[in-house]
Amino acid sequence: YPLVVRPSYVLGGRAMQIIHDENMLQTYLLDTVPGLVPESIKQRYPNDKTGQINTLLSKNPLLFDSYLTNAIEVDVDALCDGENVFVSGIMEHIEEAGIHSGDSACSLPSRSLSKETLDELERQTAAMARALNVGGLMNVQYAIKDGVIYVLEVNPRASRTVPFVAKTIGAPIAKIAARIMAGEKLDAAIAAYGKKPDPRNLTHIAVKEAVFPFARFPGVDTLLGPEMRSTGEVIGLDTNFALAFAKSQLGASVELPRGGTVFVSVRDDDKARVLPAIKLLVENGFKVLATGGTQRYLAEQGIDAIKINKVLEGRPHIEDAIRNRQVQLVINTTDSNKAISDSKSLRRAALMQKVPYYTTMAGALAAAEAIQALKNGQLEVRPLQSYF
Repeated sequence: YPLVVRPSYVLGGRAMQIIHDENMLQTYLLDTVPGLVPESIKQRYPNDKTGQINTLLSKNPLLFDSYLTNAIEVDVDALCDGENVFVSGIMEHIEEAGIHSGDSACSLPSRSLSKETLDELERQTAAMARALNVGGLMNVQYAIKDGVIYVLEVNPRASRTVPFVAKTIGAPIAKIAARIMAGEKLDAAIAAYGKKPDPRNLTHIAVKEAVFPFARFPGVDTLLGPEMRSTGEVIGLDTNFALAFAKSQLGASVELPRGGTVFVSVRDDDKARVLPAIKLLVENGFKVLATGGTQRYLAEQGIDAIKINKVLEGRPHIEDAIRNRQVQLVINTTDSNKAISDSKSLRRAALMQKVPYYTTMAGALAAAEAIQALKNGQLEVRPLQSYF
């Protein structure tokens, strides 16, 4: 543990979960897997849940993978004519690996990867494109942990990231791919639309953010995971990451606060990782509310935080504070099924009160950096074409 468990035959990460212990695995097998059983199997075993599950898994096995904790996920889009390869975008996810790529925010160019890592990503992508004899577009998803590059999946087709990459680098990627598929060579297909772009050396940075329909589904938890839940995406463009991220949040109808109170409650593994975001927010005038364990840890690190009850600990609790508009920003992570269930109502309260909330440490730090940038200056509105 932890493991990533998923059926071998689904798309969009459906029924994929990160499993942290034996109890979560049992819950997954007994509660989640039965929801995948088709009607034909249910009719064969009308009152036998175990028989239904065993029959389903005998033909459609589950896949168990080791989960790379706190790894950086990277999306790479490339064009290939069977011989020549052009890497059109290396997108660094803001959320760590384990959040579905369709739900993750990402930046292009990368904000933290070294030149050596970027070179190696390009080399591996080109090698796979040639080996697969790709004619047109391909997408590769990588995870990077402790300097080691892992290939998560390779798709010899266009990905949902193509429109984002095209707008970011100023090249009609889909049109170029279509010309290659019709038999044209890569360089000629690119030249038909102007100068060959240099995606690693842009004068601007773009941030893609996912858009979620949570407000329209009252019973749904807003916690992100490996199962895709977004229904759209937006782009923020600027000359630095923090402002581009702020614009992406605004595009997704999330207005970051310039001040006020931040509530933080994170699992033990995230307590040290949340410090940079909290310190940055405190430097920018925010007060801190925290639940017991998190408040004690912050106090040990010299950060003044006020303790507030969890919902199950009795009133006044954090959900009351959110509904009374005493909280302007929420940072919350969980791991066990019980912790996820216990904290669901506070995430729903934040959503319904339009309080920005972040359920990953990378997202929280990006938000803190964006808030600092907003306090230092105003957002600039520019047409897309002015960036090229």
